[in-house]
Amino acid sequence: MRNLRQLNNPYGEDKVIAACSIFGVMDTSGRRFTGKDVLRAIANMHVRGNGLGGGLAAYGIYPDYAEFYALHIMFDSCEGKDATEALLNNSFKVVKAEEVPTQPHPAIASPPLIWRYFVEANPEQCAGISADDYVVAVVMRINTEVEDSFVFSSGKNMGVFKGVGYPEDIGHYFCLEDAYKGYCWTAHGRFPTNSRGWWGGAHPFSILDWTVVHNGEISSYGINRRYLEQFGYQCTLETDTEVVAYAVDLLMRRHGLPLEVVARVLAPPLWEQIERMPDAEREFMRALRQVYGSLLLNGPFAVVIAHEGEMIGLTDRIRLRPLTVGEKGDMVYLSSEESAIRLISPELDRVWSPVGGEPVVARLKSGRRASRGRSSELAKA
Repeated sequence: MRNLRQLNNPYGEDKVIAACSIFGVMDTSGRRFTGKDVLRAIANMHVRGNGLGGGLAAYGIYPDYAEFYALHIMFDSCEGKDATEALLNNSFKVVKAEEVPTQPHPAIASPPLIWRYFVEANPEQCAGISADDYVVAVVMRINTEVEDSFVFSSGKNMGVFKGVGYPEDIGHYFCLEDAYKGYCWTAHGRFPTNSRGWWGGAHPFSILDWTVVHNGEISSYGINRRYLEQFGYQCTLETDTEVVAYAVDLLMRRHGLPLEVVARVLAPPLWEQIERMPDAEREFMRALRQVYGSLLLNGPFAVVIAHEGEMIGLTDRIRLRPLTVGEKGDMVYLSSEESAIRLISPELDRVWSPVGGEPVVARLKSGRRASRGRSSELAKA
């Protein structure tokens, strides 16, 4: 691990909080493509990171196992692997287990052992809860009780690939240039702020098929974490972004809130703006702040959130972190910098910067199947 004090820092400060690179691309027609251009785009923002964390998420990559949960797990010891596999065999029907393919890369040092397990939740073992809730409970149990083991991806027909290194190097290590095809990809180059660089702490952060890549610093992490723990989430990844993934899972999957409302929870208008709203809207916003005030994300942030059939871009209310949107035909791009989009799609139909706190959403078009059939039109909220 590189010492932050060894980096070029003309002001002599211990941390630099203005960096991180995020990138997302989706083909709204459902066409699947390799990660080659995604790696080129994120590499174009190399200077925004420092090699302490990089990673990618891809959707639609396991069509032959689309109905099974794909658990990506990293192990620090054979004992951890044995204990985890015993728990998995007791909790699920394990359809397939294999080591995640990798290739040597000079920039990747001392990687953990990484395996993937395609599993099916047994209805009898779910004990009256949904299969998704059961999987979340097992993931939380492994991540808090099993030594030397960490589940970092747990959705269907998707996967997270991440580690300590620059994202383009992590991508090469996991053979993402040509070994996988997906209809949606997100990527992140990390510059850790208040947490150490380690394999589990790299972005994307994930629970089920929700993934989040983030540029910024969530200063409300403490209260966000305490609120989420009331609902059974355990924040074990030692970094602030983890709460965003759990918050979105809670609000959208478990509480059934629409995206536009979730955006108002995470990045609500200022109180002075709320007071100037029409009566009905003002009362609604007040209620959201009262019920979900503990999930408000304080601090600068730009995030790309993805799940089955959908990719979402969102910044903080006053847009302290950059986010650029580009469109070309069926392709939708989200990026920290326009240059990364132009590198792989020079002639865009449209490019713009979204308003702070307003989500930009790319969805699969009607009639196109996502990993399990979710479909809707491209929308910009």
